[in-house]
Amino acid sequence: MKLYCLSGHPTLPCNVLKFKSTTIMLDCGLDTTSVLNFLPLPLVHSSRLSKLPGWVSKDGTVNLEKELKECSGRVFVDSHPEFCLPERELLDLSTIDVILISNYHCMMALPYITEHTGFTGTVYATEPTLQIGRLLMEELVNFMERVPKAQSATCWKNKEIQRILPGPLKDAVDVWTWKRCYSMQEVNSALSKVQLVGYSQKVELFGAVQVSPLSSGYSLGSSNWIIQSHHEKVSYVSGSSLLTTHPQPMDQSSLKNSDVLILTGLTQMPTANPDGMLGEFCSNLAMTIRAGGNVLVPCYSSGVIYDLLECLYQFIESASLGTTPFYFISPVANSSLEFSQIFAEWLCHNKQTKVYLPEPPFPHAELIQTNKLKHYPSIHGDFSSEFRQPCVVFTGHPSLRFGDVVHFMELWGKSSLNTIIFTEPDFSYLDALAPYQPLAMKCVYCPIDTRLNFHQVSKLLKEIQPLHVVCPEQYTQPPVSQSHRSDLMLELQPPPMPYRRCSVLNLPFRRRYERVYILPELANSLVPSEIKPGISVATVSAVLHSKDNKHTLQSVPKPPPVPPSKKRKRVMEEPPVVLVPKPLLSGAVPLEAFLATLQKHGITEVKVEETADGHILHLQAEDTLIQLEEDGTHIVCDNNEPLRTTLRDLVLRFLQKL
Repeated sequence: MKLYCLSGHPTLPCNVLKFKSTTIMLDCGLDTTSVLNFLPLPLVHSSRLSKLPGWVSKDGTVNLEKELKECSGRVFVDSHPEFCLPERELLDLSTIDVILISNYHCMMALPYITEHTGFTGTVYATEPTLQIGRLLMEELVNFMERVPKAQSATCWKNKEIQRILPGPLKDAVDVWTWKRCYSMQEVNSALSKVQLVGYSQKVELFGAVQVSPLSSGYSLGSSNWIIQSHHEKVSYVSGSSLLTTHPQPMDQSSLKNSDVLILTGLTQMPTANPDGMLGEFCSNLAMTIRAGGNVLVPCYSSGVIYDLLECLYQFIESASLGTTPFYFISPVANSSLEFSQIFAEWLCHNKQTKVYLPEPPFPHAELIQTNKLKHYPSIHGDFSSEFRQPCVVFTGHPSLRFGDVVHFMELWGKSSLNTIIFTEPDFSYLDALAPYQPLAMKCVYCPIDTRLNFHQVSKLLKEIQPLHVVCPEQYTQPPVSQSHRSDLMLELQPPPMPYRRCSVLNLPFRRRYERVYILPELANSLVPSEIKPGISVATVSAVLHSKDNKHTLQSVPKPPPVPPSKKRKRVMEEPPVVLVPKPLLSGAVPLEAFLATLQKHGITEVKVEETADGHILHLQAEDTLIQLEEDGTHIVCDNNEPLRTTLRDLVLRFLQKL
């Protein structure tokens, strides 16, 4: 069993498992942190960005003024943002049979995998994962295509040039593999390969293994996966949560008795308590609005935003914010808010019961009805005529490199009355803000990450007790910024097997058994012999037939009768000789009883020597050795065939013939 690791980002995994002649890809996350090296894409022409000076090396030998721009001591690439893809050279991706998706954040690289590698397999995901994943991809494509850039920067990627660039561009990894965003046509083609599954539904793969999704408690439709054969079980735990939020709670009991547990997608903020962060978010928002400022919340169009809106719904009245408008701006804002209301069976019990009242499961429906929350596809059109301040704006993208958020940064960044509140943990807020410096607006960092932390995962692993744990190497050591915190890492016995991008792990796991079926007529012919009370054994001569990973024992076919020949043959053909199988022996030769039997037959001078495997009997007068071992008996006797035959018969008295 082998595991190929194609992504270096622990919360955006992409691994390939080879198990029982099947090749299974586990997630295909897209590492979008690479976009932080690019200049923002403004929706409206920005004179500030267009006037940024180009970069020239200190000695003047390298001039990349057209490709690189300097801003507040940092250098940015002036071209369409590019993404860091999963590794595509480690193995032939056209051999992948199936792709299992655990949540909508971990499928953003799907079009790169299914459309450009010769992939002909099937993708399995739950319905909310597919539909919300489609929205996130559609939004990403929309953000990119709204602001086309003529030039594409490639010179800076030259190894010799990259080496002399200032950081973090100098340290960027695998820049030649970075790719621009896919098209909507590629998204539709990729998602047409998805087959929908429900929690605990069992899917057979080629008769070899069975895969089944379990609720992971992190987001709508998010799953952990069980991959099992008749005798082996692998669990894949990715992006799970034990907190009580809007999705169905995590199914922990089904993960028990795993031979191998592959663990990814733990919280990126192990020291930040999500409840505390929500409280901080609300209080900072209220303070800014009361002071007459605006609040900008860069966020994804699905996920944490549902919890933020629910939290604000409860907070608005008590904080006297009843008249403050809330705007949600995204090309998919309307679809996202509607989807959250219709996927009732994927919600927690509390929200499911509301559907039968009937009430909308999320309170943002009421916010929309009362006009407190308004949603728009972009800042153009209706929004510009209905926009009033002070207000709260939820919009994307959290990297601040593309989407409507870029316009609000340019609009509000110069006033200290305004506040930007970061809630998504995927990007460093300092790096996100770098191309907007110097910035007057206040910045608040309230990362809300509900995924498992190290304390929760240690407790979970104690309960489910997998034999082996495999995880990203980042989880086996404390974070660089807090190297003294040994509680921010996985400490297990035996230690987990770590992996990094491009590593190939041989999992410590030997397949020992295979299930074989026996045909009824063959089973009928067996003659069992009892070797121990309750245990019977029978010998079988059969043909092993294997097809689609199912193995069947069938009766040996009888040879066809030879048709009579008219011509006389000179030599009569002999029929093939079928050897009668030798009887099998079972049991053990007891030492004391055997010595007594030898004495009865006149063999008295016996020297007994104990060995690691049993005993050696030296018959001194006869110059013969008998080795008695657990699984065999050897008689070493030179040039005395009658004695050897006698000893053999004495040994056989103690054994059972099958």
